[in-house]
Amino acid sequence: MKKALVCGAGGFIGSHLVKRLKKEGYFVRGVDLKYPEFSKTEADEFIKGDLRNLSIVDVCVDGVDEVYQLAADMGGADYIFTGEHDSDVMHNSAMINLNIVDSMKRHGVKKVFYSSSACMYPEDHQLEVDVPALREDMAYPGNPDSEYGWEKLFSERLYLAYSKNYEFNVRIARFHNIFGPEGTYQGGREKAPAALCRKVIKSDGEIKVYGDGQQTRSFLYIDECIEGIRRLMESDCVEPLNLGSDEVISINDFAQMIIDISKKEVVIKNIDVPQLGVRGRNSDNTMIKEKLGWSPMQSLRVGIEKTYEWIRSRYE
Repeated sequence: MKKALVCGAGGFIGSHLVKRLKKEGYFVRGVDLKYPEFSKTEADEFIKGDLRNLSIVDVCVDGVDEVYQLAADMGGADYIFTGEHDSDVMHNSAMINLNIVDSMKRHGVKKVFYSSSACMYPEDHQLEVDVPALREDMAYPGNPDSEYGWEKLFSERLYLAYSKNYEFNVRIARFHNIFGPEGTYQGGREKAPAALCRKVIKSDGEIKVYGDGQQTRSFLYIDECIEGIRRLMESDCVEPLNLGSDEVISINDFAQMIIDISKKEVVIKNIDVPQLGVRGRNSDNTMIKEKLGWSPMQSLRVGIEKTYEWIRSRYE
């Protein structure tokens, strides 16, 4: 029986990954600062601990065959773009990744998945709503629009350096806006899909959308994200890959889609905010199709219908 460590197992993506690995017959050890918020963990062992503490990481890494590193200090636009959390975002996430590679080296664990982000791509390629989809080779020269993105870029280089110098078997996916049931939907760290669903559910006839609403994004449903992680880990692909949908949509159109699903009478009010992130971001899936013979295909509407119903049920 293979043994896997899922770092960030109390989070949205991590808790779903634990369930998938258990279905595949893995022994799963999970670690996080907190237990999953919306369901009981399915991990065989769950260590409630701080991965910034090297002694905790050593306990977690010891005896496993594979590490899935999804732990990070992160959140939605209200957390990432205010600038108030920049030092924490960089310090905490970098410390976690430095501890993990150090511990893996000393314990002889070689195989690791690292969850990077589309936020690591240069801002220069994302200044217009109709920008070309982001290809993996657009990553350099680096110029992310947030400290969160800079830390992701650094940590990609960190894992690749350990792959070169210590023969780590590294897989890296650049996530593009993952969403779905059991994701955070309130409190300031929620991402746009959950935030918009919550706003529509609680609306008395109007919802506020940041900016002019013309900014574009693509969003990937959680089940396809987990499928992509597992396919990547079982592949021989050593280059970082985009893991996202290539179905691009404006934020206003996305909000209207959710309003249509709700069958409520709601109008959109666009408001100015200091920081919005880039104007346009979409995933180019050419490379994932070439390397894995697979790419995400589920429509955004199908995924957001499931997500809307789950969030709505939380208010019943």
